[in-house]
Amino acid sequence: MPGAPSFRCHPTPTRGTGIAPPTLSRPMPLSTATLLGFCAILLWSLFALLTALTGAVPPFQLAAMTFAVGGLVGCASWILRPDGIRALRQPWPIWLLGIGGLFGYHALYFTALRLAPPAEAGLVNALWPLLIVLLSARLPGAAGLRAGHLAGAALGLLGVVILFAGRGGLDFAAGAMPGYAAALAAAFVWSSYSVLTARVGAVPTDAVAGFCLATAALSLACHRAFETTLWPEGAVQWGAILALGLGPVGAAFYFWDIGVKRGDLRLLGAAAYAAPILSTLTLVAGGYARPSPALGLACALVVLGAGIAARASRVATP
Repeated sequence: MPGAPSFRCHPTPTRGTGIAPPTLSRPMPLSTATLLGFCAILLWSLFALLTALTGAVPPFQLAAMTFAVGGLVGCASWILRPDGIRALRQPWPIWLLGIGGLFGYHALYFTALRLAPPAEAGLVNALWPLLIVLLSARLPGAAGLRAGHLAGAALGLLGVVILFAGRGGLDFAAGAMPGYAAALAAAFVWSSYSVLTARVGAVPTDAVAGFCLATAALSLACHRAFETTLWPEGAVQWGAILALGLGPVGAAFYFWDIGVKRGDLRLLGAAAYAAPILSTLTLVAGGYARPSPALGLACALVVLGAGIAARASRVATP
């Protein structure tokens, strides 16, 4: 990428799908790493429901609290693995990548939600899985994109469009253009973070704990500058914050790091469109949304798209 920091790449291909870190003593099977990436997508589908359960806690305050939990969870594992803390000794471009990806994405997305209608901002932001599929073709050692990867991503995007449109229509007002721009920038930040993370596959996943704690500190600074503190009320709201920190804003980022570094990034990108669909299903189950024909059609398109992308990956794998 023009103007981006220089990263050390390890172009050893993993069955034509990405980069295999040569420093791993026990290489993880491609299927296992990809499955962990799927687990991250499943955890992210709980984000909306758990966020709704946190009440009126401001966005940056919520980010500071949950990323602190997520980072501390990673650090806790170092009690049994003392060498894990050495992962924090990374050059500044790696820290820039990690903090820029986690904090940069959330800061831009929160800004988009403030400046534009949530449905429209969410739809623009939903371009990030498609961008991952497209950008992954630039990875050293990658086997390139097949028509199935593009078709799968396109079907997933269509499913998300139908989902958002089915919520009552979309209205891209000209006055909300700064919000749409922030949502699009967030999509580029997260997709670029995911693909560049695959390029630095030798960086241990333990480093994500440091990225989470740094993101928590920056979110706290933004909270103090722009928001009024509102503490959670009752056990349900505190429990939701803890669950967010352990899952969608904790384990999910560790799983995603493993998935993009050692799994099939193209397949993960296509499958990521399941997150907004599954998120809506969890909201329906929790009583925060109603089922609709649009939701059923969106689910079918996402499942079909993921299946096509998965088949394309199997064909591309020697």
